[in-house]
Amino acid sequence: MGAAPDAGEDSGTDVDADAGVNTGAETGADAEDTLDLRLPDDFVALFGGTAGAEALRADDLLDGVGDWGPTDTPAGAFQLLPVRVERDLPVVSRWMNDPAVAEFWQLAGPQSVTEAHLRAQLDGDGRSVPCLGLLKGTPMSYWEIYRADLDPLARHYPARPHDTGVHLLIGSVADRGRGLGSTLLRAVADLVFDKRPTCARVVAEPDLRNAPSVAAFLTAGFRFSTEIDLPGKRAAVMIRDRSLRDLM
Repeated sequence: MGAAPDAGEDSGTDVDADAGVNTGAETGADAEDTLDLRLPDDFVALFGGTAGAEALRADDLLDGVGDWGPTDTPAGAFQLLPVRVERDLPVVSRWMNDPAVAEFWQLAGPQSVTEAHLRAQLDGDGRSVPCLGLLKGTPMSYWEIYRADLDPLARHYPARPHDTGVHLLIGSVADRGRGLGSTLLRAVADLVFDKRPTCARVVAEPDLRNAPSVAAFLTAGFRFSTEIDLPGKRAAVMIRDRSLRDLM
């Protein structure tokens, strides 16, 4: 997931994404990184081999994203709803084919392209959960909540245990360019801190070319940490610290 694109609020891509909010697993050169959704062998060994790995499903790795429930934001009640392919594929694929989104997510094309991206997460070990973002009950954004410390991204920055990554894309053109991305990024980061007490940092890696995405993260209380080279992009590592959540 770490190599996926970041959608900014103006571009419609993951604030990666994203986190930046970056959600998409890109095709091509970075496909191996983004689709490798198995736990590292040394991590599995700590939990008793294969049997232990089976126990470490999404509810354990990300503390039950589907049960986090709604949260109040200045824009209205917002909730993350884990994706169900049979229900959500048409709308997510339509968003991915928006040229502003496709530039960074690289998932344009037939529905099968988006379906493969979603199933790679849903059939993985639970380290990444694709979600629809519902604002006032209406699907309007796509999110990926993932364990950055267990992701290929961790090879590229000083990861800490339980670092949680976010990727975001705003689906509707009408919802872009008016600060909604920043509002929702802050709300989701706060949800992570509230629901994942072991997580001290929320992380994103937007494409440096996606200036609206980087700006959205900064406005949402993330700080710029460093620049890194990922497959297919030069990324800004953006971090929101639990210890600074009330200050930024």
